Amino acid sequence: MKYKIALLFALVLSIVLTSGKTNAQEVLTLENAVKIALERNYDIKLVANDLEIDKNNANRANAGMLPVVTGNLSQNNTIQNSSQTRESGAKVERNGAKGSNLNYGVSLNWTIFDGMGMFARYEQLKEFQKLGEANLQQTVLARVADVISVYYNLVQQQQQLRALDTTMVISRLRVQTAQNRFEIGKAARLEVLNAQVDYNTDTTRTLQLNEIYQNTQTQLNELLARDVSQRFRVVDTIEIDEQLVLAQLSERAAQQNPALQAAVINKRVADLDLKQVKANRLPRLSLNTGYNFNRSESALGFTTLSTGNGLNYGVTASVNIFNGFLQRRSEENAMISTKNAELELAQLNQSINAQLTAAYQTYLTSLSLVKLEEKNQKIAKQNLDITLEKYRLGSIAPVEFRDAQLNFVNATVRFTNAQYQAKLAEVNLKEIAGTLSFQ
Repeated sequence: MKYKIALLFALVLSIVLTSGKTNAQEVLTLENAVKIALERNYDIKLVANDLEIDKNNANRANAGMLPVVTGNLSQNNTIQNSSQTRESGAKVERNGAKGSNLNYGVSLNWTIFDGMGMFARYEQLKEFQKLGEANLQQTVLARVADVISVYYNLVQQQQQLRALDTTMVISRLRVQTAQNRFEIGKAARLEVLNAQVDYNTDTTRTLQLNEIYQNTQTQLNELLARDVSQRFRVVDTIEIDEQLVLAQLSERAAQQNPALQAAVINKRVADLDLKQVKANRLPRLSLNTGYNFNRSESALGFTTLSTGNGLNYGVTASVNIFNGFLQRRSEENAMISTKNAELELAQLNQSINAQLTAAYQTYLTSLSLVKLEEKNQKIAKQNLDITLEKYRLGSIAPVEFRDAQLNFVNATVRFTNAQYQAKLAEVNLKEIAGTLSFQ
């Protein structure tokens, strides 16, 4: 009875000490972790900035649909030695004669028709904006998946540390029991040494896992773009969505997968490229107008000062008649590009379906392993309780007790790892389908 009381006291003491260390730490939920990542993660910020550039570029002026107004100013001065012989035979010479020419004004040029190419360019710029949105969505999904993966890795490590804490308490009690038995002459010194070796082994394993746990926290802090030395706790359980259906995931992937959306957009971009190339066959019509002022001054000549100002306007039309069959080659290349974009879309669609099918099988297997390892963990716990009671009564060898102790720890590790792998399989499926959230 006294061994049970000692074990209970040790367990309670371990829990109190552990809670005393962790209560001062932040409890980071998965929802908050994802929220912080969406606000701070550098990859997301970089792609979001690229999207802003795409939005700025998607305008009519960038497509060449608006007029261009230009202000011009030029002034030229001359100093030269001149000699002139006039019709009358008189000869005029001047050294250092100064002259100047000033011209300034404003001009407008507006392409009003280019074979509908400007409209195709404008639509293409809007497609590039959609492509940027798809890239941002893909980056967000990838980073959220990374956060969830690292977060639940911490959860399983935290569970394993708790199991190791329990076995440390038992190992510490075993050392004390062996020492007491040795002192009263009921056990050999070898039993004490073996118990101490096993306790040191458990301590080493705990220290190693704690190091991994701390490094994984650093990894998550890096993803969240915050102080990498910040320490925190995570939740104690891994919740797995067991209701995923392959047919529903395939349907959602066809509509929401960002890589597939990007491939669809690239197909549209290729089609618009072809339209722009074909537009070069049609005439190009531009309007131009302007207002100019001119002032010219010369030290020699019949006119020493000349000024003028006024409005000019006109129409410019051009058409490509022959350019060495380059137009035809450009159209052929553009049509090949559209076919390639269509093939890439079909290839990606097939690849996504294959990924979903394989990932779903992994998901089903992982769920089965979770149930199996949960049963094994419960059996190992029952076996440890029974073995501990026999050890207290002295009816079991220390080696057999140690085996039961290790079986419990290993079963707990396998159970938590099975839960983690099942969660990863779930996250992978939802990422492919484009439906991943913080759950």
